[in-house]
Amino acid sequence: MTQIKFGTDGWRAVIAKEFTTDNVARVAKATARWALSKQADPTIVVGHDCRFGGELFAEVTAKVLASHNIKVYLANGFVSTPMISMGVIHHKAFLGVVITASHNPAEYNGYKLKGHFGGPLLEEDIHEVETFIPDTNPHDLDEISLETLIEKGLVEYTDLETMYCNYLEEKFDLKAIRESKWNFAFDAMYGSGQNVMRRLFPDITLLHCERQPLFDGIPPEPLLKNLQEFAEVIRLAEDIDCGLAIDGDADRTALFDNKGNYIDSHHVILLLIHYLHRYKNLSGKVATGFSSTVKINRLCDAYSLPLEVVKIGFKHIAGLMLEEDILVGGEESGGIAVTGHIPERDGIYNGLVMWEAMVKTGKSLREFIDEVYAITGSFAFERSDLRLDEEDKDRIVANCEIKAYSEFGPWKVLREENLDGFKYYFSDSQWFMIRPSGTEPVLRTYAEGHNREEALAILQAGYDTIMQKD
Repeated sequence: MTQIKFGTDGWRAVIAKEFTTDNVARVAKATARWALSKQADPTIVVGHDCRFGGELFAEVTAKVLASHNIKVYLANGFVSTPMISMGVIHHKAFLGVVITASHNPAEYNGYKLKGHFGGPLLEEDIHEVETFIPDTNPHDLDEISLETLIEKGLVEYTDLETMYCNYLEEKFDLKAIRESKWNFAFDAMYGSGQNVMRRLFPDITLLHCERQPLFDGIPPEPLLKNLQEFAEVIRLAEDIDCGLAIDGDADRTALFDNKGNYIDSHHVILLLIHYLHRYKNLSGKVATGFSSTVKINRLCDAYSLPLEVVKIGFKHIAGLMLEEDILVGGEESGGIAVTGHIPERDGIYNGLVMWEAMVKTGKSLREFIDEVYAITGSFAFERSDLRLDEEDKDRIVANCEIKAYSEFGPWKVLREENLDGFKYYFSDSQWFMIRPSGTEPVLRTYAEGHNREEALAILQAGYDTIMQKD
């Protein structure tokens, strides 16, 4: 029996090792049982991204759900995670399932759950679903005919791509963006956002907008190290004003300026707050994850916007968005949601907000960043995921818990926070953070400084300190 555990954002596993049709059927069985325990006649939207086996695993999920007399809307072709979330609202469904491993390497696939509100299923509900997972797959999948389920009306195909494109046409003046003086570029990272942008902006520079389940050997996570080709294309073109990159399931955002400089998620969060509040006169609370830049605090103070810092995992932000008026909710990983949209990360939507900002104001991305820096000061953020053996990982975490670290190289610890990991402040603008993974022998380390050199130096000093044996 494979133990199936949902992590920060769904269940993920290696294809053909743990991620098999039998195990997907087990999770689908649990999904059906949980949904029926909550609602007498639930409907569920199901879709998959561009990874190997996506269509197969989505059909397995649909078969199991429909065999419980649950009506399933099955996405026609690959779709992004935001499309599934929007599809749940569009079809007034109880739940959404998207077969995706998001930004993970190509050998992985995964299973995400979306709530009726169009965002990540909340943590307490996910824990309940886990309790329904059977030890083995009770279904003979070959005996369940998808065609028969379609004939019975229990499975119905749905065009979520067209639905999503029509929605964006309504939310943005795409004609103004297409006809503006600005030149834009887009990198889909071979992910499921490719068709949407090809449909909406066929004349812009498009990169990695074809089906390539191996992702050319590069994990589809919009980090600078994975986007070197996109950066080079922008630098060489010399006439591209802004580049938008999204991850494998199109819910994470990264930007590039006209020089091919990478604009990370921390800066994107700040830019969205700045534009929506200062230029569109919108207000509301800002919600952000524990590992995000402290400059968000400074900008919120300057704009008199309330701020709430939550545990890492967008489901915590989504929960707040259901209860409060959230202007921007975002975390360090690049998952960001904004007011006026669903409580869901959406890489394309966020990119279009910034393209709209440039078109409506005539200001470049760099000019917007300079306006933010005039309030917050400049900064840089770095992160390193350390693969350690369990003994070292446990030793370091134990040291954090007993407050064994009072300095990291030349940086003296002034105060600590431990909402979700261990965050050590050296000043109001400099910090180092340690956060253990709950599912693998990985220790995530983060650092913020006044510039990249300082952030890297803090990260190295942190590594040198924690790797010292007692």
